[in-house]
Amino acid sequence: MRRGARIGVDVGTVRVGVSRSDPEGLMAVPVETLSRDTALMKLAQLAGELSPLEIIVGLPLSLSGAHTTSTRDAEAFAMELAQTLSVPVRMIDERLSTVQAQSNLRGAGKSSRSERVMIDQAAAVILLQHALDSERAQGVAPGHRVDVDGSNNDE
Repeated sequence: MRRGARIGVDVGTVRVGVSRSDPEGLMAVPVETLSRDTALMKLAQLAGELSPLEIIVGLPLSLSGAHTTSTRDAEAFAMELAQTLSVPVRMIDERLSTVQAQSNLRGAGKSSRSERVMIDQAAAVILLQHALDSERAQGVAPGHRVDVDGSNNDE
């Protein structure tokens, strides 16, 4: 397992959920929910504070694995993030992370309608924890690295 904090990002059209891990890469915790309009700037500030090993962005695929409008939007956001920051950006499959987050909050007695901000953070925690667990189990970095220069950057 590579050592270093990671930042998890759940991209939505209105809000962006953010999580982070501890430096050992063991556990993901919620950070905040950002407005989509200011998310890139605030993520750059957060990256400056945390000096993360990488940023993990959720890749929202359909249940069949097909790309959707949300997939293309998240890929464009991840590319812009990778071009803006000097931190590697990786994308991982996030199918059902928001559904799981809503279910977890309902189980805790929270209304999904009144807790949308929490859902975005919870989804970011779920996708980052999945990435951490995957790397720990498989011994390789999760998902795929966002390619900003046309070369294959996967480790």
